[in-house]
Amino acid sequence: MSASASPTRKIAAIGAVLALIVAVIAIGVAVGKAVEGKRDDAAPSATGSPEAAASAQPEEDAGQQRMYEEYAKLTSRRVAGDPLAIGKKDAPVVLVEYADYQCSFCGRFTRETQPELVKKFVDAGTLRIEFRNFTIYGADSERAARASWAAGQQGRFWQLHDELYAKTRKGDALAEEKLVEMARTSGVPDLDKFRTDLKSADAEQALKKDQDEGYQLGVQSTPSFLVNGRPIAGAQPTGIFEQVVKEAAATAAKKTEGAAK
Repeated sequence: MSASASPTRKIAAIGAVLALIVAVIAIGVAVGKAVEGKRDDAAPSATGSPEAAASAQPEEDAGQQRMYEEYAKLTSRRVAGDPLAIGKKDAPVVLVEYADYQCSFCGRFTRETQPELVKKFVDAGTLRIEFRNFTIYGADSERAARASWAAGQQGRFWQLHDELYAKTRKGDALAEEKLVEMARTSGVPDLDKFRTDLKSADAEQALKKDQDEGYQLGVQSTPSFLVNGRPIAGAQPTGIFEQVVKEAAATAAKKTEGAAK
């Protein structure tokens, strides 16, 4: 099979490049005006230093922009009826999030930033958000991820997702019975089916698909994001996400206008 015929090979081939881009962008943002005065809001890395975001550069290098477009093609699924996505299938901008339910900064994004993005961009048809279960904290995280997928099978993914992130939950707080109770609170109608789906091979396969995609891209921490293929690392201030979404929308509009001429 040729490389061009295999999306998985393409993702793997560019994973190291993406990781390098994230690192370079992180260094740039650490000293950039985009986050000046807001570093206390950044998610700490494993070493305790802030996670940095993709800065909003006024002019993207053409080659770099082409790479972003390639990442977007390979990671934005745009599947109609995807229970782990919100927003129009054909929205001009897609934000892909890689997250773990024991990650406190993932919770910060869900509680503080995502509602603003939904109100300003998703509801307007500009943005689509696609969630990926990227578990890095072991069995409890994996159980919670499978539970969120199981809730999605009954159309209640986002309700359980928000309940899981309503506060930081770790360890025993994500035991099966606790997850069933949260599913009840989230309006999952058939709890027996929920239990079965949570433990199913389909749930394992869905989780593995998300994890493999993240690993192949070089994702190393949560939360990590791609906005039309452009990387953002960490729970950055809402304004940074808004700026990057606006720029991605403007770039998409220019491309559409150019194609129409």
